[in-house]
Amino acid sequence: MDIRQLEYFAEVAKQLSFTKAAATLHVSQPSISKAIQQLEVELDVPLFYRSSKQLELTDAGHAVLINTQHVLEAFKNIRSELTDLMELKKGKIRIGIPPIVGAEFFSKLVSQYKERYPYVEIVLTEVGTKKIREGVESGDLDIGLICNLCVVNDYVEVISILKDPLMLIVHHEHPLAQKETVDMIDLQQEMFVLYRKDFTLYDRIIEECSKNGFFPNIACESTQKDLMIEMVAAKLGIALLPKRICDKIQYNTIKAVPFKEENIYLELGMTWKKNKYLSYAVREFIALAYDFIPH
Repeated sequence: MDIRQLEYFAEVAKQLSFTKAAATLHVSQPSISKAIQQLEVELDVPLFYRSSKQLELTDAGHAVLINTQHVLEAFKNIRSELTDLMELKKGKIRIGIPPIVGAEFFSKLVSQYKERYPYVEIVLTEVGTKKIREGVESGDLDIGLICNLCVVNDYVEVISILKDPLMLIVHHEHPLAQKETVDMIDLQQEMFVLYRKDFTLYDRIIEECSKNGFFPNIACESTQKDLMIEMVAAKLGIALLPKRICDKIQYNTIKAVPFKEENIYLELGMTWKKNKYLSYAVREFIALAYDFIPH
């Protein structure tokens, strides 16, 4: 038994056709048929029903296919590992970051990584957490920076990086600017400059408003924190932003007010797919991220 036989078998099982498998693999049909026959002789079981019009896997064929997929994946991982070493740690990392908070908390990590591995290309995609989760699970993204870690599943790994409370930002002439602290119920009549619906913070704010008996009046939704801040500065509404961002706002006309009870947080974490081969470049990025987590 060799890898070639297993590759041929897996493709025939996928196509349920010797002809189609031969075309996909760019080999002759007799070569594939002979390889499958040799595999059946070696295993001493038939792998396909050949009597019907449609080729079908036998029960033994199904069992062999499951293990074949594991073997081929392991072989692929060996090749990838060697490629990493031969290319001297070059590569590409596809990372999803939330545009409102991503760069604020990610820039130092990316900068330090690029110092160590200047030849690794980092491709950043700015979308909301929901889209980032989908991208990681589908394999379109290698790593995702996500907000709010409450939704986890068996397909991804998640590490927590920080937990930052949201604060209210208002124009300094707004009555709420005179308060030391605010409650969510104080915002019942306000116009919200809110995160877009594909952001998990949108859901958390709506949820917290609902707990206090109201649905927020929404002036606009945005993916950009700078636009949200400018909207507040123009007296078009109020907004809720993480404390670390509020502390760096340079508008003299804006006041940041903490909540009396800190019920809404930006919970920032990093996620990647389980049981998937991670390149050396990606593994090193994850290892570096662990160093950035407060201990």
